[in-house]
Amino acid sequence: MKRALGAALALLGVAYPFAVYFSLEHVRPGWLAAAAAALWLTRALCRPEAGQFGGRWLPGLALAFCTAIALADTQAALRWYPVMVNALLLAVFGASLMHGRPVIERLARLRHPDLPEAGVRYTRRVTEVWCGFFLVNGGIAAALALWGSWSAWTWYNGAASYALMGLLLGGEWLLRPAAARA
Repeated sequence: MKRALGAALALLGVAYPFAVYFSLEHVRPGWLAAAAAALWLTRALCRPEAGQFGGRWLPGLALAFCTAIALADTQAALRWYPVMVNALLLAVFGASLMHGRPVIERLARLRHPDLPEAGVRYTRRVTEVWCGFFLVNGGIAAALALWGSWSAWTWYNGAASYALMGLLLGGEWLLRPAAARA
């Protein structure tokens, strides 16, 4: 159930800009946001209270945000969902730098439980880079929400931002062997 829900939320993130763009003339904006709110509600109910950063309150924030968008029931409000996603990811990655292990270190330890100190430093740095990415990406999404055309908003949030994420992932993957030798 958790994997299916995670996959549904990931699909929502990717498909959301296109779903909004192609439904502008056919579906009330509040209904799209209500569907997103329903997914986040399910995520909040399925999340453990403890053991993971954010527990239920992080998806609860997303639920509240989507509910506010649904109640606003305006096309302009729909544009803020990608900003919220970037803000939540920035919160998760940023908080992990201050409390516990950084997100990227946790992921690295799934494959390498005995991560050496150099690996710990490297994964901290990569987590910091991702924080910068989410900050810049969220800023661009906010600027497009305020001033961009629908096509520019859809293009960036539905394609370009994911291409940039892919470049960041690919670049890190290419740099990793050199970082391991340093």
